[in-house]
Amino acid sequence: MTFKDIFKSSFLEKAVEFSIVDVLVAMLMAFAIGLFIFFVYKKTFSGVMYSASFGVSIIAMTMITTLIILAITSNIILSLGMVGALSIVRFRTAIKEPLDIAFLFWAISAGIVIGAGLIPLGIIGSVLIGIVLLVFVNKKSTDTPYIVVLNLENDKAESDCMAKIKEKTKKSLIKAKTVSQNGIELTVEVRLKDMSAAFLNELLAIKGVNNACLVSYNGEYTA
Repeated sequence: MTFKDIFKSSFLEKAVEFSIVDVLVAMLMAFAIGLFIFFVYKKTFSGVMYSASFGVSIIAMTMITTLIILAITSNIILSLGMVGALSIVRFRTAIKEPLDIAFLFWAISAGIVIGAGLIPLGIIGSVLIGIVLLVFVNKKSTDTPYIVVLNLENDKAESDCMAKIKEKTKKSLIKAKTVSQNGIELTVEVRLKDMSAAFLNELLAIKGVNNACLVSYNGEYTA
């Protein structure tokens, strides 16, 4: 063994063999696609509390996944070790919006495809996914369910209100009815005509109606 062999490092040899140009191209493409995913996320976000950190994490996740795939594809031994290392990672952040899961998988998938060198597939696939989300998520629904909550004094007011609801809505269904000494509380799911809530004023004008409330409803929670 010579003096040169003592300082010979396989780590440095791998660094020399690695292509800096490939890394730069892949990371730039991952950044561009992650930025596009972030743009689609902002355009399709329909919630109330917008999280800027989640949007930035989409870009970071695309680039990080690309970096991991570049490392895995360059060394089969490293790929086995990487699988074992990633298997102990646990994410405990709750996903509030179901659509956010699609964006997370989109970012990860784009990072995998770009890291594997399939850049045209990553670009074309991301553009198609973005178009589909922009078209369908931003499509305004004309059949949004609503919940009407009425506080009534007697049965006569209840029958008059139900007649008015059937007249002014496309569809109605009683969801709950509570009877107490103070009166009747009626909860009705309705589909509005032309998305107009003007009939709520007509309900309040009916004799025996103390209170009328209209809230949107998506099957899971009210807003």
